[in-house]
Amino acid sequence: MSADAPLIRLAGLTKTYGRGQAAFQALKGIDLSIETGEFVAVMGPSGSGKSTTMNILGCLDTPSGGTYQFKGVHVERLTRNQRALLRRGYLGFVFQGFNLLSRTTALENVELPLIYRGESAVRRHAAARTALEQVGLAGWEHHTPAELSGGQQQRVAIARAIVTRPAVLLADEPTGNLDTHTSQEIMALITAFNRDYGITVLMVTHEPDMAGHAKRVIRFVDGRVESDRLNAEGA
Repeated sequence: MSADAPLIRLAGLTKTYGRGQAAFQALKGIDLSIETGEFVAVMGPSGSGKSTTMNILGCLDTPSGGTYQFKGVHVERLTRNQRALLRRGYLGFVFQGFNLLSRTTALENVELPLIYRGESAVRRHAAARTALEQVGLAGWEHHTPAELSGGQQQRVAIARAIVTRPAVLLADEPTGNLDTHTSQEIMALITAFNRDYGITVLMVTHEPDMAGHAKRVIRFVDGRVESDRLNAEGA
């Protein structure tokens, strides 16, 4: 891989669900490059292909055609196990619904990615505590999700996503279930991790206010990239 190659490159990416008359083409040839350290907001109406693209970028789905290169590696050629290793080693995820395990503590939720990596208990505990401190939840390590507000639960989810220091943070409507004030707090956290640690952020959002935090805004319509612009006022 050459030094000036982008972190992520999509070329002619397509995705079709179903077959024959029932076939639906969700992506119709996506060409896109993402550089290391960018903060990109992905917008578009429901059914525009933005979530399908994010699922492919996150190795949660595979394309029907075209290429997806990550650090120069052709992801579309990888096996299921190889994609799982890429996901585990380089990607962090934040979802609208938090996706926390209800019967486990905040600390245990944050430790999960480190368990999958085979880290020792001592290293897991230390890293998870540090991540919770970084999202402002020092002292809340032993609380379960039911004992936390929505904003606190999303902070735990962010701590879980960044505890491995991923190269890319994929955030799918991370403020969709939060009030305006809490949404701004969550966006300030995500912006800080992008700015201070160089984590590349790709965020799906319907909200222009949230997209305003990004340095670049890409809009999808009908399975294609309609526009791709820099945001001078972004992070």
